[in-house]
Amino acid sequence: MVFFIWYPSPLATAVGVTHIFLMLLAIDVIIGPVLGFIVYKEGKKTLKFDLSVIILIQIAALCYGIFSIEQGRPAWLVYNVDRFELVRKNELVDSNIQQAQPQFQKPSWFKPQYVATEFAKDTQQRNDEMFAEVLGGISIAQRPERYVEFTQAKNQIQQRTLPLVELEQYNSKTEVEKILAKYPNANAWLPLKANAVDMVVLVNKESATIIKIVDLRPWS
Repeated sequence: MVFFIWYPSPLATAVGVTHIFLMLLAIDVIIGPVLGFIVYKEGKKTLKFDLSVIILIQIAALCYGIFSIEQGRPAWLVYNVDRFELVRKNELVDSNIQQAQPQFQKPSWFKPQYVATEFAKDTQQRNDEMFAEVLGGISIAQRPERYVEFTQAKNQIQQRTLPLVELEQYNSKTEVEKILAKYPNANAWLPLKANAVDMVVLVNKESATIIKIVDLRPWS
């Protein structure tokens, strides 16, 4: 469920969540049984207590892991100026959430949704947001009150898309050709900025529709 819904491929790699999955796997498959084997001794008076403690530790670790995965899941794929930004649930700045349109006030419980950001209304707002990003690392893509429907960015996307041949500057030609062969409707691309691994969004330029996020590099 986690990989297919919360982290559709290849977003698990983009946000670097694989280590958490491995930790959960190790706890459930390796650590728990090993601890059980260590404490098990037939006729031991505290055996039930020891096994109960191990089970509780496993459950607590599992709950913490699932909570961390849920909090860090991709919530929005935000088109911002000339690129997409992957915003995780725990990266959202909700101080002005009541100013956001109702459909953007809470992320979906399922896969991340595509949205766009609206332009700053005046120079002062633009300067404030620039300083917030430079000094505080907060992008407007993290502010739901700035979200608009993805379709409103159609013209901007069509103007900003990049030719597919440019992907060969940052990836091997063989890998690019192999991936593009799977998506014949893709004829342009845009960068996807993520917290762990930046990726590429394949698009159809004429319709400004998303074809697929792929595990290619958008820059050096």
